[in-house]
Amino acid sequence: METGIAMNLVMEDHMPAQLRVYQSPPDSADYEGPEPTVRVTLGELLPLVALAHRHNYLWLQDFLDDEVAISPDLDEVLRAFRCYRPAG
Repeated sequence: METGIAMNLVMEDHMPAQLRVYQSPPDSADYEGPEPTVRVTLGELLPLVALAHRHNYLWLQDFLDDEVAISPDLDEVLRAFRCYRPAG
């Protein structure tokens, strides 16, 4: 298993940053974790994801391959929007 280095910054009176070694998470193809069980509304989720995307939070990239279940009517609206949205 690979290891990675993450930086833990300590902001106390001129103390140097401390480094800790963490094991890399298992590959998503090999990892079969529990099925998601938390339900949130799009109204709760969208502002947080939009803020993380706008400010380029790196943790968001860890979840880009995660699947999200949506209702059939929202899927229909999103598909129509994808086809007809104005350029720009």
